[in-house]
Amino acid sequence: MSELASASATVGRTTDRRDDRPPEPPRRAWAGPAVAGTSLTIAAAVGAAALVIAYRRAEWGQEGAFTWFWGGMLVFTLPAAYWGIRRGSDHRLRLAVLIGYACFTYLPKLLRNPTGPLFHDEYAHWGQSRDILLDGVLFQQNPIVRVIGDYPGLHATVASLASLTGLTVWHAALCVLMLAHVLVVLGVVVLAGQLWPDPRIAAAAAIIYSLNSSFLYFDTQLGYESLAIAVMIWALVAGLRAVRAHGRAARARWFALTLVLAVAIAATHHLTAIWLTGMFGLVAFCCTVAAWRDRALSGPARTGWLLTVATGATVAIWMGVVSPRTGRYLEPYLGRALDQFGGMAGGGSGGRTLFSQSIAPWWEQQAAFAAPGFALLAAVGAALLWWRRRRRAEPLTRALSAAMLLLGALYFPATLLILTPSGAEGARRSWAFSYLGIALAVAPLITALLDRAGRPIGRSRLTASGPVGALLLTGCALVMIGNTASGMNPAYRMPGPPVFGSDTRAATPEVMAAARWLLETRGRGARLVADRYSGLIFGSYGEQEPTTGSESFRAYDLYIAQPGRPMPAAILEQLRTWRFEYLVVDRRMAEQVPDIKIYFENNEPIPHNGKPGFTRSQLTKFDTLPWLIKIYDGPHVAIYRFDFDSLGQRVRMGA
Repeated sequence: MSELASASATVGRTTDRRDDRPPEPPRRAWAGPAVAGTSLTIAAAVGAAALVIAYRRAEWGQEGAFTWFWGGMLVFTLPAAYWGIRRGSDHRLRLAVLIGYACFTYLPKLLRNPTGPLFHDEYAHWGQSRDILLDGVLFQQNPIVRVIGDYPGLHATVASLASLTGLTVWHAALCVLMLAHVLVVLGVVVLAGQLWPDPRIAAAAAIIYSLNSSFLYFDTQLGYESLAIAVMIWALVAGLRAVRAHGRAARARWFALTLVLAVAIAATHHLTAIWLTGMFGLVAFCCTVAAWRDRALSGPARTGWLLTVATGATVAIWMGVVSPRTGRYLEPYLGRALDQFGGMAGGGSGGRTLFSQSIAPWWEQQAAFAAPGFALLAAVGAALLWWRRRRRAEPLTRALSAAMLLLGALYFPATLLILTPSGAEGARRSWAFSYLGIALAVAPLITALLDRAGRPIGRSRLTASGPVGALLLTGCALVMIGNTASGMNPAYRMPGPPVFGSDTRAATPEVMAAARWLLETRGRGARLVADRYSGLIFGSYGEQEPTTGSESFRAYDLYIAQPGRPMPAAILEQLRTWRFEYLVVDRRMAEQVPDIKIYFENNEPIPHNGKPGFTRSQLTKFDTLPWLIKIYDGPHVAIYRFDFDSLGQRVRMGA
């Protein structure tokens, strides 16, 4: 927090005094903050009301929901960006604006689902936090996302807060997530202050980073990355202080703090810990290259490599000892993505059509295509500015800003992976990290453009600051809209009626009633087989342990099997040996195509040709199988209990 205090103390000072403009007439000291406070308060109220209207219109199926939403977001975002980067804003005003901006940008997710989990991973993390609160045991295997049990940082934090305050698990999670969101914005401000003393650059970096595709929804959900990325940014702050420190004692203190934060990240989220190691590696590399010309940078280079090795060792030890299955969990995504990308390059299949059958308006889709180009243009301009100023800049600042340029450059090849079904998810998750480099690299360019445009034209008092500022704010709006549209499906962002095969709309009254009935009559912790969407509800609200199938446990073969034919003996033996108790069948699988084109899991052997993947007889055959007993029957959802004695006999007979 000393870093935050020092940053707030320096906000409002500017080191560049080469300003040829005539002095501004004296104004009352309170005029700027009063105008800013009043205008932003009104803008926040109007923006929040517009968001509510947008969600209600989407829920009722009325047009204009996207227009209302972005109108509400931009009515506050653009004034906040203006007051944050404005030369005349003092440090208190700038800090208040940024904190207010962080709070306002949490509203879309808060208003989207204020009472309980909604996104796919939220069901898993909510259930994991609740289990820790109820059982007091860490590292429990999660039935929805298996690997998250090995990373209890978020869940332990939420469960501890709920236990200490008496809040529900969900409301405790909201408190943690809101605080993390604010710390992300302030962390970027302090991190930028490690490179440049101009507070306008720090504010610009925070605004630019908030434009990344994960900021509004993905990194505000109940997920381990939402907390880990905030800790990562502050770990970078501590690490850069260690690199800049003079004297062994100061360097050791900052190094120790960085290591403590790295351990916290390793215990919270695997990808964030890996990215932190890579970021320190870029810092060490750039300092090493710069040390060839300036021997004074040898010390910072050594510190950078020590940070890289220490954080890398922390990640390796955690993944090797605590969570050895993390590698197997991550590898298929990258492997399949590269195979699919190779197939596309060779003229084969494997690609995906962007915005196929999307309900997003045309202007959102066009903004999504334009946003990476706008970011590339800004990154090139930032690189040219760095090159132009390289001889005047302080050597260590020059090396660190080069590292940020390299980090931001990783954003652009990752955008190509969005074209592959398996790589799209990883690409979206990487942007929250690489965009940090873009924000820190491009922020000096923003203030440089404003300073240059603010100088008098000839002997006139006229300047070009107004048009340039308007152009930058327009670019801000375009990138925010485009990145959000490309990073999150409209079904995640906007409410609406129940849709079969949509993670965010899986909690229909019928499925919820079935899950609660099983919990009330059979208790929690039962092993069951279900499709992806029923499994979300039974595994979270129902507090059971669902399995939706995998390459090693082809549970979906139960559903695929044709009536009148023997079940595969291997899957029956697995069911009996692993003591599964129940089978959940959603008969809508024979009537509708899932919204996200998945019934169980990504590699399922089920045709997706625009028609339902099952017939009615495939899903009603369970009524006649002697080793299944129907215990619940709804309009669409049925629950069967496995009869292990009969099942064992059938397996021995080869049925």
